[in-house]
Amino acid sequence: MTDLCSLTLKEAIEFAKKDGAQPLLEAFQKRATALNPKINAFLRFGAAPINKREIPGLLQGVPVSIKDNICIDGREVTCASKILAGHVPPYNATVIEKLKSAGATLFGQCNMDEFAFGSSCETSAFGACRNPWDLERVPGGSSGGSAASVAADMTLAALGSDTGGSIRQPAALCGVVGVKPTYGRVSRYGLIAFGSSFDQIGPITKTVEDAAILMNILCGHDPKDSTSSPERVPDFTQSLKRDLKGLRIGLPKEYFIEGIDPEIEKSVRAAADLYKKLGAEIKSISLPHTEHSVAVYYIVAVAEASSNLGRFDGVEYGLRVPTKDLREMYFETRDQGFGQEAKRRILLGTFVLSAGYYEAYYLKGQKVRTLIRQDFEKAFKEVDVILSPTSPTAAFKIGEKVADPIAMYLSDIFTIPANLAGIPAMSVPCGFTSGGLPIGMQLMARPFDESAMLRAAYAFEQETGIYKKKPKL
Repeated sequence: MTDLCSLTLKEAIEFAKKDGAQPLLEAFQKRATALNPKINAFLRFGAAPINKREIPGLLQGVPVSIKDNICIDGREVTCASKILAGHVPPYNATVIEKLKSAGATLFGQCNMDEFAFGSSCETSAFGACRNPWDLERVPGGSSGGSAASVAADMTLAALGSDTGGSIRQPAALCGVVGVKPTYGRVSRYGLIAFGSSFDQIGPITKTVEDAAILMNILCGHDPKDSTSSPERVPDFTQSLKRDLKGLRIGLPKEYFIEGIDPEIEKSVRAAADLYKKLGAEIKSISLPHTEHSVAVYYIVAVAEASSNLGRFDGVEYGLRVPTKDLREMYFETRDQGFGQEAKRRILLGTFVLSAGYYEAYYLKGQKVRTLIRQDFEKAFKEVDVILSPTSPTAAFKIGEKVADPIAMYLSDIFTIPANLAGIPAMSVPCGFTSGGLPIGMQLMARPFDESAMLRAAYAFEQETGIYKKKPKL
């Protein structure tokens, strides 16, 4: 008998058409109940039984999980923070409406770094999430629970959000596929904001085809989001072809730097060689302002975070610490409600926006951000897709970088530039370290050309079959 939890999303849709989605739901409920105490990928999971044999819509009632910073009507949503304990949104995010219209069953809410601040899923107020490939290691962050739940076959697919690499980096560390769409391609309405000019919701899946199926559902203009693009949405599954003739792939020299794990560099360069065999043209390119991307991100993104998190003050919703006067209530609620990393970023952001420092930091950061975007515009005149490592290291040990914020921030050195430029990017499994940990490669494309990126990812995935290897749990 088929192990229902090992099915891909595409296979599960076909199964549900024939046998209904209830057996799938029961299988995932059983697996999540058994494995979640070890992995802590879900903060909450479970769904009501499905009465009908079939639910209309492409997804046929199959279970999909959601990062805990996306609003779901009537369900607690906390951003893995104490300050939002008991917060129940009275509305659905647009992506939730789209999933429901497609017939999906919302299965679980996934653990994450608090307010999406982190690269390891250790800053959650509800305990660290663990990597299914090695329970002593991190799954990456901030969408660590989403990636771990997919890698451990506890869900068919999950939604994450990506501000500086938060879909791609955990996808790489957990050996799954993660897509950050072009900024504006997917509505942010109902996503609890971290960096409003960076954030994008995207899918984390077992295969590239599964990601394309979800992209078809999630993308499109939304009048509720002023940054949502009216750009036409193609059928992304139509771009999944194995023929790469004529595709130009760029290797940026700035992404193969000192400090990168040699096994990761070797694996990504081997992927470039395979692309050549598949008919693509490989070119060396330069993105000269890459070295400034982490510094720029930790000025501009934290400024936006400080501004966005000002609304969590104990007045309207979430935690309120009772005190004798209003001013003290603000201080105590925010002090007790936010974790260390959230406080660090709020303080940094408030500093760079303060009088006398705004021009020196924030304004200068925005100017360098423009230069980084221009680097990509120039590169995409020569190539169609850019190939790089997703992360400079494989999954590191839990606790290894917690005391060193700079080392943690550098985990996103290869993913941040795509967010600064607003371009689409994705991570695809491309190999394993000698210790058996997954390695991910990153593909980036022109704005709104997710099709080229998915085409390159699909051809590689089908040629290698790396996605078929699973962690032993």
